Amino acid sequence: MLDLEQLDRDLFRSSFVFDDPFNLYGGQVAAQSLLAAGRCVEPDRPPHSLHGYFLRPGNAKAPIIFHVYRDRDGRSYSARRVVAMQEGDVIFNMSASFHVADEGPDAQLVQMPDEVRPPEESADLNLFRLFNFEAKAPPMEGGPYEFPIRFWARTDIRLPDDPLIHAAAIAYLSDISTGLVPLHSAEGRSTSSLDHAMWFHRAGRADDWLLTDLVGHSAA
Repeated sequence: MLDLEQLDRDLFRSSFVFDDPFNLYGGQVAAQSLLAAGRCVEPDRPPHSLHGYFLRPGNAKAPIIFHVYRDRDGRSYSARRVVAMQEGDVIFNMSASFHVADEGPDAQLVQMPDEVRPPEESADLNLFRLFNFEAKAPPMEGGPYEFPIRFWARTDIRLPDDPLIHAAAIAYLSDISTGLVPLHSAEGRSTSSLDHAMWFHRAGRADDWLLTDLVGHSAA
């Protein structure tokens, strides 16, 4: 799925297609867009952030074209925009930044909750829309919810030692749920998101256990 064909400078195509009863999973086009953008950046600049907008439903049965725009290359930052198209229509666009990896201050305000059980002590969870991912849901107070708001996940295959590949795989995972599940009621519930933002504060491996901790704040 992350194997993009380069058609021209800054132009890529994903020919990964399959029969799916749902619209194209948003995490797929976000991951592929980030990968296309990263292919147009010097390899010493891993992803720093992305902000994308889902504009139209995608079709999993059709190829996707990715056009990358090189907005700026500075001394340490690079900025890229990506337009993803199917059958002549824009389905997703994204702005992404990349930064030279360097040493600097490292601080964290919110720590991992102490009560989280490790994956080995957690129940299996089916991330039914994701290829090559396994997940575990640790027990937690509250709920029960339609979908766990805290879970471990990792790829079930080993990935190359390429920060861009791991960032793309994490972006793929990131769209599987939201923190709004506890707010579902008879009056409304969250479905597809229209915009999606991520910050890559530190390097992470998608083939090692990652804790997703979804915290909803407000819905209207």
